[in-house]
Amino acid sequence: MRIVHSTIVRSLITFVITGCGAGSGLIGIATGGGGNNGGNTAPVLGFFVQPNTAIVGRVISPPVEVLAKDSLGNADSTFTGAITVSIASNSAGGSLSGTTTQRAVSGIASFGNLAIDRVGTYTLSATASGASVVTSAAFTVTTQTGP
Repeated sequence: MRIVHSTIVRSLITFVITGCGAGSGLIGIATGGGGNNGGNTAPVLGFFVQPNTAIVGRVISPPVEVLAKDSLGNADSTFTGAITVSIASNSAGGSLSGTTTQRAVSGIASFGNLAIDRVGTYTLSATASGASVVTSAAFTVTTQTGP
């Protein structure tokens, strides 16, 4: 019987790291960040689902989603803080409507009813308490072109 070396090494490393406890600084490597890290570290945010081209006044679809990540860039599935989105670039003077602050569930805040009231090209920003602002990719709001 031959045992794959990498499987044994990975298992041993995981065992050692998870056995170190929260004070060691290593727990985040094995457990996806340890959540809010005892409240000591602000989450790092990223757009999980970028805003897509939308029709003026209609809900942006699919819903925009913002992900909280730990300091290593892994999804922080224990983060449940409030995340707020707003318009970052707004050359057309549009307004963002809908629920702009959502609490994250398993590290993801989903914004299912956002809409913009003017045609133009926009970006959104997202922030949470203590986190740096993150900006989405640019997207376009257009007029409806048919039935």
